[in-house]
Amino acid sequence: MNIGEASAASGVTAKMIRYYESIGLMPEAGRSQSGYRVYSDNDVHMLRFIRRSRDLGFALDDIRLLLGLWRDRERPSAAVKEIAVRHIDELTAKIAELQAMKRSLQHLAEACHGDARPDCPILEDLALKDRALKDRAEPAQNQ
Repeated sequence: MNIGEASAASGVTAKMIRYYESIGLMPEAGRSQSGYRVYSDNDVHMLRFIRRSRDLGFALDDIRLLLGLWRDRERPSAAVKEIAVRHIDELTAKIAELQAMKRSLQHLAEACHGDARPDCPILEDLALKDRALKDRAEPAQNQ
């Protein structure tokens, strides 16, 4: 099948398929006599694997490892689980960060009157954070 058909069958855009080939995540496709890429059912299966891995938020390096483990029928499942558990830990930390950001922004939004007056605690907070960063940078520049 050509790249458009492989894209439709896998749910991965043609641009991403070419990218995955260029970084070696998947082998370069064979070519037809006219030079068009040709994909097999196995290639589409691999693209679906990559897409599902991306949907779960795995980084490309982890997907590369997972693909290697998937191809290795002698692999210990512990190696796969280790990658998944590490990713769960990363997701847990990211969720905590996002929840903290939400709480901060929610507090600021509740403090803002949202009326015609120009004073706004949201902008004041953003300006304070900017000033704090600037103040920390200036002593280092003066040394």
